[in-house]
Amino acid sequence: MSAPSFTAESTPRRTTHRAPAPRRGSRARRSPDRPRRSVLLTVLLGVTALYALMPLAWLVINATKTQKGLFGSFGLWFSGDFALWDNISQTLTYDDGIFVRWFLNTLLYVVAGAGGATFLAVLGGYGLAKFDFTGKRAVFAVVIGAVAVPATALAVPTFLMFSKMGLTNTPWAVIIPSLISPFGLYLMWVFAAEAVPTELLEAARMDGSGELRTFFRVALPLLGPGIVTVLLFTMVQTWNNYFLPLIMIKNPDWYPLTLGLNAWNEQASTAGGQPVFNLVITGSLLTIVPLVIAFLLLQRYWQSGLAAGSVKG
Repeated sequence: MSAPSFTAESTPRRTTHRAPAPRRGSRARRSPDRPRRSVLLTVLLGVTALYALMPLAWLVINATKTQKGLFGSFGLWFSGDFALWDNISQTLTYDDGIFVRWFLNTLLYVVAGAGGATFLAVLGGYGLAKFDFTGKRAVFAVVIGAVAVPATALAVPTFLMFSKMGLTNTPWAVIIPSLISPFGLYLMWVFAAEAVPTELLEAARMDGSGELRTFFRVALPLLGPGIVTVLLFTMVQTWNNYFLPLIMIKNPDWYPLTLGLNAWNEQASTAGGQPVFNLVITGSLLTIVPLVIAFLLLQRYWQSGLAAGSVKG
């Protein structure tokens, strides 16, 4: 019995399918990993960056000028004399160094007020996110309503209440209202709900850990980005607070930097007052330096804190 023989004609041919060649004039498909470019978006971002950086550039440039150079040169360019170091020295020593006192006052308000507000927001946000209790929806409505109410609307009632207690014209009149941050509480509420797994807390409780120990040893390290974000928001709010100290404090020794620099600025309009606009500009530059340093040092924390809850795993 002979084996069957195969010829070239009987062997089936393998056919290869080639992708059709792209037509001329058709656009190549963009890779999903390659970001799209938008000229309009780039222009808008450039205009926004210019709008945000222009006041800072004006402040830096004019802080290098003398009192005479401020009015004899273009605002967005340097004058012939470079007086930055002299202006800094005069700012720190003018009026017996009252600027340093104002800086320490502001630091006190930020540490006590913003630090306390962050601590209370962390405790409240964690409790609202991880514990169920009667009236939780009502608390949520109150927090959202408090976020919507502007601080200026509460200024007069707050002043009347502190006046009855005899706390006006004291640091407590600025520190105590700063301890309440509805936005910080809401932000920590949302962040804690996503950042702290409930299963992890239950495992710690099953191991015999108490609630305080579970919070400080398990939950608190996971809340780091949110804590930094709330701290930066409350710190900036307290550092730049102007209206509350304006109605609460009359003694210049307890002024924050915002009120103190405004008092220097108004000297030119008072009878016999000495204009010190160069010191006002230099003091404003020194005022924002700590905020810029804080944002640069804590940048990676607060960026991740702002993104919390936007993407669910």
